[in-house]
Amino acid sequence: MPKLKTNKSASKRFSATGKGGFKRGHAYKRHILTKKSGKTIRQLRGETQIHGSDLKEVRQLLPYA
Repeated sequence: MPKLKTNKSASKRFSATGKGGFKRGHAYKRHILTKKSGKTIRQLRGETQIHGSDLKEVRQLLPYA
């Protein structure tokens, strides 16, 4: 069976965790931040895990993660 290609755009957006999940960054924090409250901007910091319903698709995009 041939080697599988990793989806490069997905590899830049997601990183694997130790227990088999994937981390992702928050959306809505790139620009137009002046109209967003400080609380909203604080809550968008850091990373979170992808939802379980998206796990199968991300695993296909990142076969060696």
